[in-house]
Parts: sequence; C-alpha cells; structure tokens
Amino acid sequence: MENGLTHFDQQGNAVMVDVSEKAVTHRIAVASGKIFVNQAVYDAIVQGTVKKGDVLGVARVAGIMAAKKTSDLIPLCHPLMLTKVEVTCAPFKDNQAPEPFDGHCGIRVETTCSLVGKTGVEMEALTAASVACLTIYDMCKAVDRGMEIGPIRLLHKEGGKSGTWDRQ
Repeated sequence: MENGLTHFDQQGNAVMVDVSEKAVTHRIAVASGKIFVNQAVYDAIVQGTVKKGDVLGVARVAGIMAAKKTSDLIPLCHPLMLTKVEVTCAPFKDNQAPEPFDGHCGIRVETTCSLVGKTGVEMEALTAASVACLTIYDMCKAVDRGMEIGPIRLLHKEGGKSGTWDRQ
C-alpha cells in the first residue's frame, strides 16, 4: 500500500497480510518493558516474600505463554511456530523513574522471540513483555495498586525483507 499500512486492502478494510510469497528467513525480535514499584513491593520481590509466590518466575512463564498466544489476542497477527521465547526479569534502581515512586525502583523485563518463517516476531516479543509486566502487577497489587507500567518497546528486530532494525 502507498501509505505503508499493510493490514488494509484497497478499500480500507482490515485484512490479514498474505505472506505466502515472502521468503523464509531467521527472524528475531527483542522487546522490553518496565514496571515501577514502591520500595515495599521492590523489597518483597527481591526478598521473595510476596504472598502469591515467586513473582519473577511466574512473570517469566506468563511472558512465554503470552508470546505463544499473540495471534489469539491481536486480531491480524499470524499464528507462528516460535522456535525460541526467552523472558528475563531484573530488579533495578533508577533515579530517572517517574514520581512518586520512592526509591525509583522496579523490574525491567526483556523478551526475545525467534523463528524461521515468513513473518516477523515483533508482536510476540512486545506481547510477552507486556504480559510479564502485567503479571508482576497482578501478583503485587495487594501491596501497592499504584505501580506503573511502561514503556513497552521494541529494541531490536532482524530478518525478512526490511533487515535489521535497532532502537537508537
């Protein structure tokens, strides 16, 4: 399409992109997200005292499961045979965090999805990061409902006709 929006036909109707003529290539996408928490939540996560259990372990599994279900959640995404989904969750302290988060702390989630196929895995990586952050919120909301999620963003993608892209 002239405007670069591939999910619309000539009449402006939403469509699933036909990838049958695209080349099969190795495709990778890396995304990240953050959830900012107060000091009490941070301490409970790091010390493993959250009543619902292992917050970071559950968030990792939730992110992996979400990547595998992306096409069930995003209407025009293709179902994909992912060959790798990796989710890491790391506590951080950051003086640049938004107010009012005392201690400026939280959890940084990074996801990597890959496959050999005809379409990219950016949506899967972004969905995994989003759901991992949402899972942390769900497991810790009894301690603080004021947690803040964001930004969720693509960091890197490679493969396909458009090649490699990196966030600057």
